[in-house]
Amino acid sequence: MIGHTETIDEFLAHRTTDVEEAVRHAAAAEIMPRFRQLAAHEIDQKSGPHDLVTDADRKAEEYLTEKLAKLLPGSVVVGEEAVHADPATYDAIQGPAPVWIVDPVDGTRQFVRGEAGFCTLVALTLGGVVHASWTYAPARDQLAVALRGRGARLDGQPLRSGSPAPGRDLEIATSHPDYTTDEQKRALLGLDTEGVRPRPCGSAGLEYLAVARGELDATAFSWEAAWDHAAGLLLVEEAGGTHLTLTGEPFRVTGGNALPFTAARDEATARRVRELLAAGA
Repeated sequence: MIGHTETIDEFLAHRTTDVEEAVRHAAAAEIMPRFRQLAAHEIDQKSGPHDLVTDADRKAEEYLTEKLAKLLPGSVVVGEEAVHADPATYDAIQGPAPVWIVDPVDGTRQFVRGEAGFCTLVALTLGGVVHASWTYAPARDQLAVALRGRGARLDGQPLRSGSPAPGRDLEIATSHPDYTTDEQKRALLGLDTEGVRPRPCGSAGLEYLAVARGELDATAFSWEAAWDHAAGLLLVEEAGGTHLTLTGEPFRVTGGNALPFTAARDEATARRVRELLAAGA
């Protein structure tokens, strides 16, 4: 079993393209053939009408679970659908083994509606630290890869988040009201101020990609599910951005975060968003 960062780095130095191929294959074999072709019996609700799962989610996660575990012996896979079936499997994120965190279709509602705003997210973690991530938007054929300490790339080109232009309103993607508590709603109301343009988020993975590309200034999210955040947070970090929880600490994929939290193009923006959230809380 892998037990130290050097071995993870060695794996990533030689096998990142294998992971990329696995992600692309899962999308080509299990997701895209069902895109705009879903039958009613292939769509189910989980916690409610806004929390959907499809056969594409299940089949893609099954493929990635088998493939990724074989690529890195001793690793375990924590996938969104597996955790829904058995919540105890989420505890592996805090264990000693390397963990693949997988969201097979991030943005399932968009996928079900036949919209292109969905992606597959994979992150490799050890001891709660995200070492690598893959964000693949198959309907757009865009792949973003981040390696800790080695930068982030979109389709092979370096990503730099940059900083917002002075004097321009900050555009911030926020949690959908259906997924926030009353206390979190009050915190998010802190963003309803001059110089800020909040809007409901779409696929979390694609919002993080937009921050890393400098197309979106920040996010303000109120939930902790690691499969939604792990890949994107590393992408933002390696593009030059940062993330802060309500108490001013970095977000931890192992949980226990003060919510809402923000990921932003630069440190100054992250601090401003955090202050606005704290003022509203």
